[in-house]
Amino acid sequence: MRTFSSLFLLGGLGALSAAACSAVATVAAVDTSQWKCETCPFEKAGVSGSLDLGIGAVSDDSAKFGDTTGLNKKGAFAIAGGTARYRGEAGWVGNVTAADLGLDSRSLAADLGQQGLYTLRLGYDQTPRYLSDSSATPFLGVGGAALSLPAGFPAVDTASMPLAGTLQPVSLGYKRSRLDAGLSWIIGQGWSTRLSLRHDARDGTQRIAGSFFSSASQLVAPVDQVTDQLEVSTSYFSPRLQATLGYHASLFRNGPDALTWANPFTPVVAGGSSGQLALAPDNQFHQLMASAGYEINSWLRASGDVAVGRMTQDAAYLAPTLNPLLAATLPALPASSLHGRVDTFNSSVRLTATPIDRLRVNASYARDVRDNRTASQSYPAVSADTFLGSLPRSNQPFSFSQDRFKLNADYHGPGSLKTSIGIEQNNIQRTLQEVVDTRESTLWARINVQPQDKLSLAFKLAHADRSHSSYGVATWVEPAENPLLRKFYLADRVRDSGGVRADITASERVNIGISVDLAQDDYAHSAIGLSSARSAEGGADVSVAISDQTQVHAFAQGQRIRSRQAGSQLFAQPDWSGQTKDSFNVIGLGLKHVALKGKLELGADLSFARSRSDVAVDAGVSSPAFPSARTALDSLKLRATYSLSKAVSLMGSYWYERYDAHDWRQDGVLPATIPNLLALGEQPPRYHLSVLRVALRYRF
Repeated sequence: MRTFSSLFLLGGLGALSAAACSAVATVAAVDTSQWKCETCPFEKAGVSGSLDLGIGAVSDDSAKFGDTTGLNKKGAFAIAGGTARYRGEAGWVGNVTAADLGLDSRSLAADLGQQGLYTLRLGYDQTPRYLSDSSATPFLGVGGAALSLPAGFPAVDTASMPLAGTLQPVSLGYKRSRLDAGLSWIIGQGWSTRLSLRHDARDGTQRIAGSFFSSASQLVAPVDQVTDQLEVSTSYFSPRLQATLGYHASLFRNGPDALTWANPFTPVVAGGSSGQLALAPDNQFHQLMASAGYEINSWLRASGDVAVGRMTQDAAYLAPTLNPLLAATLPALPASSLHGRVDTFNSSVRLTATPIDRLRVNASYARDVRDNRTASQSYPAVSADTFLGSLPRSNQPFSFSQDRFKLNADYHGPGSLKTSIGIEQNNIQRTLQEVVDTRESTLWARINVQPQDKLSLAFKLAHADRSHSSYGVATWVEPAENPLLRKFYLADRVRDSGGVRADITASERVNIGISVDLAQDDYAHSAIGLSSARSAEGGADVSVAISDQTQVHAFAQGQRIRSRQAGSQLFAQPDWSGQTKDSFNVIGLGLKHVALKGKLELGADLSFARSRSDVAVDAGVSSPAFPSARTALDSLKLRATYSLSKAVSLMGSYWYERYDAHDWRQDGVLPATIPNLLALGEQPPRYHLSVLRVALRYRF
């Protein structure tokens, strides 16, 4: 066990040096007033930091490129950011960090406190989500809770709609802003407390869809959501015991409770001129948490945690239909709201033992419970504001309990040999589902060995077997499911996986890594449903230090995934099968170089990524294959930093990116392409653009 640090050692040597100097002070007096410490790790009191100011430009518009980056619009943007650090007397410490203040992806964080006593933290960040810039809709009132239509609607099909004069472009997306604050306070010897507040807001639009029997419309729904979170905890720490008690609350509020839209198609039944879709309802979650860890002796430690929570949802029900003629025939709703309540319980206990120097054993048990206490009631089954189903529908209060056992051991054998072996058991009990119990056992092992000084090998193997109790049929689904259907997360499954990695030190300046991973899932007892899945992944990476000033690295990665499923068109034995093949490939190259005696730092990164997905269906008769879905991403990043002086640096970067996607589900599907679907006409993203940045960094 390490019992000292370099700082303690430095302090000890300093104390010995001071004592020695005192002892010989009468021999020779030394003037230390001009001495300077060039390598001292201690920070000086005062303010330090850096400030970045500059300008950047984007060559073209793209929602896909700007998603999360904030670089969605063509034109110039400001570069503003930096850091500041304060060190004062009596242990006062402060930090401020700002990034991307000129973009929608900006962030700002600050903390202030006294070391060993308390810390106050404030932060704000914003993340833009740009979902589409190729959508168009004839609906009026986009962004609000009610969508209306201009003159010329409704129509019998999309070809008869006056779309040429009524379509208007619409950008889909929202901004997520987060404001958080926190306080950490050391109360006394071994005691501390922490308070954290977070306010998340999302504002904008997103996709949604609604239908009237055989016709459907893609719609734009408003996003106006707020989530407030509170967490408070108290902790105790001693050399052998650590314990924490806490409370967490999460409150979600949605502005509009529904989206209402006018039917753009001629109603199938009288009165079906408008529809309503419920949006996410307001809800709450409260949880009490406790955790503790105790060192029983020098080789045995125990820890555990427990949490009890409750989720509630009591938003008022919407009307079953806006069709006044249909509403007059409906029975009354059984309640004014769901009165939803779900109780949660999460707990775990862990033991870690080191009986001998080379052996470490870990054992754990965890139990998670989701107890849905919502009452089950019958509701009129209204289908697409058109007709009333023959049987009422009931809400199903699904619940489950999960027990997980884990036991593993790590052993450092002779020489470089390191082995790990473990066994895991995962048992889940469910209510109101086709399977009551599933039991999965997993056995895994890893071996690390270094047969030569320049070669390291790592192997891993795992085998998992999942079985279940008798498979039933869901009685709450109408129409009923095929009794031969097996859902992949409930079905019997055998999973085998393995991998190997080799790390080679070819020379002092060249390092190479090679890895291969394989996995296979078999659902041998599933007549209808997913029957098998295979994946293979391989990669290689190399890093070369050409000189002390120049380093190069390169990598390549590839993955193949295949899955097969079976189905039935006649609600009987399987009569068709489908196969999906997905592939992902990426290669990259990077360079770092220092020139002009360290004043100029250069860097470059180049990468190419490709993906492809193929779907084939065999129904016993000849049919055309689905087109391939493909994406390609090429990226080049160049950067340079030149030190104009000790305090000022000039920074520049260039980023080129090309993205090309082809998806047969969207390619060419415009608002009027499908007669009974008024689509948004969103197309797969394609762009090629550049980003140029130039900025000055001032250090103080």
